[in-house]
Amino acid sequence: MVVFLLIAIPAGYLVISALQSRNGGEDKAEAASAKGLSAGYPTRVQRRIYDVPVPPYSKKVAFYETNSWKVSSLYVQFVTSGNGLDSFLTKLGTRRSALDKGEVTITKGQAKKVGWQVGAPGHDWAGMVIKQKDPQPKLRITVKFDNPAHPKVYVVSTVTP
Repeated sequence: MVVFLLIAIPAGYLVISALQSRNGGEDKAEAASAKGLSAGYPTRVQRRIYDVPVPPYSKKVAFYETNSWKVSSLYVQFVTSGNGLDSFLTKLGTRRSALDKGEVTITKGQAKKVGWQVGAPGHDWAGMVIKQKDPQPKLRITVKFDNPAHPKVYVVSTVTP
């Protein structure tokens, strides 16, 4: 009986450990293969790498990251207040007056990748592109001002390693 327990208990732990390890890998693979926006804030690391300082207390925050050998991009959307938009732009070294009225800077291909309807007629759009030296990201920012007190911000930040 003692010999049986000395063999059975470690074997049981090995089986449980193997199952947990396998399930963890499936969860990571599922997250990596996700298509479209995920609700919630990007991680702090993502926000720092892609230079996207999402203002606190923003609503309807969602993001999507793509990676390849040549280009990595972070797509972020959020609804904020007027002060939140000003704070966001200030952290990027710019201001609201730099937004070009009627301009949609996110390309149709980028918008299609995450299901955005940016540039749709009948809305109040403004946008800008912030170009920085490599390896700093290039940011395409488009803002929908249909509700000026709560503008909706769309950002595509692209890093070329």
